[in-house]
Amino acid sequence: MSPSTAMSPTRRAPRAGAGKPVQPTREVILDTAERLFAICGVDGVALRDLARDMGLTAPSLYNHFASKQALYDAVLERGLHPIVALLAQAWHPGALRPDNMRTTLDRLVTHLAKHPHLARLLQRALLEETGSVQELMTRWLSQLYREGFAVISETAEGAGWDAAELPHLTIGLFGLVFAYFTNATALRVIAAGTGDPLSADSLAVQRAFLEKAIFRLLGPRARRTATALPAKRKKRV
Repeated sequence: MSPSTAMSPTRRAPRAGAGKPVQPTREVILDTAERLFAICGVDGVALRDLARDMGLTAPSLYNHFASKQALYDAVLERGLHPIVALLAQAWHPGALRPDNMRTTLDRLVTHLAKHPHLARLLQRALLEETGSVQELMTRWLSQLYREGFAVISETAEGAGWDAAELPHLTIGLFGLVFAYFTNATALRVIAAGTGDPLSADSLAVQRAFLEKAIFRLLGPRARRTATALPAKRKKRV
């Protein structure tokens, strides 16, 4: 089954005039590529599949991108660069500030909701050991890890975490953030009663959940104070 027939719903370029297709914008091409790469993997999608999905011919896509790798890189640039930049300015040194964390999570969730296939694209890419994935690991995921690790390191000690646990904590928090969007399709099926995972109401619940969970993981722990022992009574002679 080709990627274009495996997709639902199919997104095509709008038509106008006497049946002549309107050339898709760069954003439409990137949206389509992000979706198909997420479902089929970068090696499972050809430019002709992308073109067919938008009702175009393959050569017309070369007017926008010189190759599939260039298109894949553009999808990653659009999706991951804002997240790296956001983490780089996420928190200042010191204790975790709820107001700053709330703003960071709001921007992060909003961005991932705008690109709902990005998280699944990353998960799929990590399961495929190809040259494209090695580039992804080197250029983007290592940056995400470094920025996330730096943020977490500033507050982890006060939250009771040991230095050896920081890599595990960093990976765990990334999973906490991305898993909701990676599994949005499954949520529609197994948690159908909760509504659309990408609706405004569901995203508001997800933001509140992340805020509470991250603050509990990284917020300061109250220090235990030594309790004075009761004075021993002198034995009567």
